[in-house]
Amino acid sequence: MAPDGKEKKWSSIPVRFFDEDEESEANEPEESNGEFRGADSADEGSFGENSLSGSGSEGSRRRGADVVMSGPMLAELVATRAELKRVEGELAESQERLARRQADFDNYRKRTERERGEAYNRVVADVVNKLLPVIDNLRRALEAERSMEANESEEFRHFLHGVELINKQLNEILESLGLEAVPAMGEPFDPHLHEAVVTEATDEYEPDTVIQELVRGYRLGDKLLRPAMVKVSTGTGGNN
Repeated sequence: MAPDGKEKKWSSIPVRFFDEDEESEANEPEESNGEFRGADSADEGSFGENSLSGSGSEGSRRRGADVVMSGPMLAELVATRAELKRVEGELAESQERLARRQADFDNYRKRTERERGEAYNRVVADVVNKLLPVIDNLRRALEAERSMEANESEEFRHFLHGVELINKQLNEILESLGLEAVPAMGEPFDPHLHEAVVTEATDEYEPDTVIQELVRGYRLGDKLLRPAMVKVSTGTGGNN
């Protein structure tokens, strides 16, 4: 207290004590979020300037590093794109070759199937052509025997019935191979299917109509093996 009885006010000065570690840390600027902080607020301005200058130099160094790194990265990117384009080109070429090979294989398969079918039809046609005279003779024999069946014995009629069964079985086998008889009796005369051996003037049928089948014709699928030999009506019987 002062002699005049008034209390004297003292100004307080904050004092901070540091040990060696804290003192060394206080003397060195700390970097936090791009700013430097000093030990007290009195030196904050000077450190702020140093912070700006330091930040600028550090930014320049970082930008320089980015420029240096972008060169190899750009070259690698260009090389990768070139390699990708090359691989895509090879892939497209491989797909095109595969499509051509697939088309060639399909054509080969179709050609092979067609040739195999044609060869099969040729073999069947050759065999059937050689059997046609046998079929004709068997058919004529059966027609002749049927006309005399009433005068024959019971044993002969059984024998004739057995031959008819054999003839039926043979015709079924030939039909399973694709053999078909050419329609003749009562059909309009077709020079592509019929061969006119005899003509007859009659009014019972329309002109150019097959009125009798002399020799049966056959075809195998779309191929005509033998035309039917027929008698054809001329339709002029009433004018004579």
